[in-house]
Amino acid sequence: MQSDFPKSLLEFQRSFATEEACWKYLVQSRWPNGFVCPHDGKSSVGFITTRKLWQCPNGHQISATIGTTLHGTKIPLTKWFWAAYLVITHTPGLSAWQLHRQLNLNYETAYLMLKRLRAGMVHPSRSPLNGPVEIADFSIGGKKAVPSDRGTEGKAMIVGAVEIRKEGPCRIRLQKIPQVSSEELIRFIRKHIAPRATIITDSCRGYSSLRSLGYRHIVKKEETTKEAAKQLPHISRIFADLKTWLIGTHHGVSPKQLQTYLDEFSFRFNERRSPMEAFQTALRINPKVTQTAALETVHET
Repeated sequence: MQSDFPKSLLEFQRSFATEEACWKYLVQSRWPNGFVCPHDGKSSVGFITTRKLWQCPNGHQISATIGTTLHGTKIPLTKWFWAAYLVITHTPGLSAWQLHRQLNLNYETAYLMLKRLRAGMVHPSRSPLNGPVEIADFSIGGKKAVPSDRGTEGKAMIVGAVEIRKEGPCRIRLQKIPQVSSEELIRFIRKHIAPRATIITDSCRGYSSLRSLGYRHIVKKEETTKEAAKQLPHISRIFADLKTWLIGTHHGVSPKQLQTYLDEFSFRFNERRSPMEAFQTALRINPKVTQTAALETVHET
């Protein structure tokens, strides 16, 4: 289906111009080999045409939207499809205000749609980063897009990791942390980095226990922030792009909402070469993602 995914805005408009076209794509994406009940794995014994529901032998009635970003919404599927497409393909990202204007929605609806789409961008089944991996901590709120002065008051602290391949940076993880400490850094690494991976960091003492935990640890020593950016070029560039994106597209974000934006930035970066998979994942119709998992806690639209 990747080759069939629209390659332009005009193609997308033609492919998903009606509710019926969106519904058919939704069904094909979720059950490419035919309907299977998410509760018990049974096939359908009937289809209720008037309500567009399947019924399995055990009596479960299933809609095509169950377990997806679209479940329970009264907003037309065409609007959801357009929103997902714009969010994943618009290079600088899309704010709720821009979505409101593009799709002729009221601002509150656009905001909640965007919140749901962002929730769909994170799924627990994603595989951990493997080495070599550059890791560094940064701050949001200062003037410099380089590793932060640890413990600076009034700044949001972020730890980031980028998986390096021959062709360059591959996948990233970003997480807001309350403070730069050994406990917080190791918790992040254990959650996002594969065991025994090669990890490249600066000389922060918070990383000193990595070898004892089974990781191969390469330390890059630096004396100035400019040298640090050269020693860890990939993660420094990621953070510089992140800061530009937060300021340029969203004009800054509140500390409370920061992790949501970090997740979106990571998702957009990681899926930059797979538009169809990104589109399906944001709507949670990607068959690789568990469809029966509950949606993130968001307000109904």
